[in-house]
Amino acid sequence: MAKQYHIACEKGDVGNICILPGDPGRCEKIAKYFDNPLKIAQNREYVTYTGELCGKKVSVTSTGIGGPSAAIAMEELVAIGVDTFIRVGTCGGINLKVKSGDIVIASGAVRNEGTSREYAPIEYPATADFDITTALVSGAKKLGLNYHIGVVQCKDSFYGQHSPEKSPVSYELLNKWEAWKKLGVLASEMESAALFVTAASLGVKCGSVFSVVWNQERTAKGFVEENCHDTENAIKTAVEAIKSIIKGE
Repeated sequence: MAKQYHIACEKGDVGNICILPGDPGRCEKIAKYFDNPLKIAQNREYVTYTGELCGKKVSVTSTGIGGPSAAIAMEELVAIGVDTFIRVGTCGGINLKVKSGDIVIASGAVRNEGTSREYAPIEYPATADFDITTALVSGAKKLGLNYHIGVVQCKDSFYGQHSPEKSPVSYELLNKWEAWKKLGVLASEMESAALFVTAASLGVKCGSVFSVVWNQERTAKGFVEENCHDTENAIKTAVEAIKSIIKGE
């Protein structure tokens, strides 16, 4: 089968470095940072563009929401030559120092989801690649952004976080949320744990950077801040990181 089943791409379609947003609608926005971007494929939640940065072929492929579809995208992209991934997305703050509009760079992820369990025992940590993480930090500093680096929490249910009281296992969801707070977890999202562990199992590199939409804990404490749905700074951070990686900085 020349083309991969889900992403509808084949060898030669993509570069070895790929940005992974969740939202297919962000792919064109990200591709505008490339030189000579070209839309390669669109199938289901998977949209792919390829262009160049610093003269090197790079790509962006959307993954949809959650670990299962993200792992599928990574598996198929690795099969056609990708070895370096940066997830770019949004998150909700947990730690009180994390404000809407800030940038969060994940050093690791809480495996509070199911996909990663099909790639590694639960005792195995979901950690970001050090070189990619360092490049993301460098990019955020270069851009003068307010950023945080640390552990994020990954879950499978968006409403399990935002409306836990509706769940028959609300006691578990609420108790674990308190644990993440006490452990200093920065934010919550839905893909990085699966991507980090899948990357480790496939022998490739992966890092993650997020724009903070809001922080429910700050709201509960009476802090007033507007929700931020602008992902531009997270995208710019990833682009700067890729340039640094290509240049070997």
